[in-house]
Amino acid sequence: MLPREFRHPLFVAGVAAYGLVQFNRFVVPGLLLPLLTSYLADLVCLPLELTVALVGLRRLYFRRPGFVLPTAWIFSTWVVTALWFELALPHLQPSATADPLDVVAYALGALAFGGWLNRPA
Repeated sequence: MLPREFRHPLFVAGVAAYGLVQFNRFVVPGLLLPLLTSYLADLVCLPLELTVALVGLRRLYFRRPGFVLPTAWIFSTWVVTALWFELALPHLQPSATADPLDVVAYALGALAFGGWLNRPA
C-alpha cells in the first residue's frame, strides 16, 4: 500500500495535474489553456518533490513518522529550484527559457506544501 503522504488529496491532485500537462504536451497538444501549460507543472513541482523527499526522510533516514521538513529546507529547495531552472539552465541549454512567473509558481507550490502536506503522519 502507498504511504499515507502519497494518498493525500493535494498530492494526488498534483500528480494528476502533472500527468495532464504531460498528456497535453505529448498526446493532445492544445488541450489545455496556454496559462495552464506554462505554469501548472511549475506550481506542482515543489509539492511533489518535497513530498517524495519527506516520505524518504521519514522512512529511511529519521525513521520517525512525525518528522516534518523545517521551513528553512523548504525555502532552500525553492531557492535552488528557482536559481537552477530560471537562471542557470537557460544559459546552459538553448531550449530552456527563463520566466520570472515560474519563480512565483514555485513559491506558491512551496507554500502549499508547507501549509497542507508537511504535517506529522
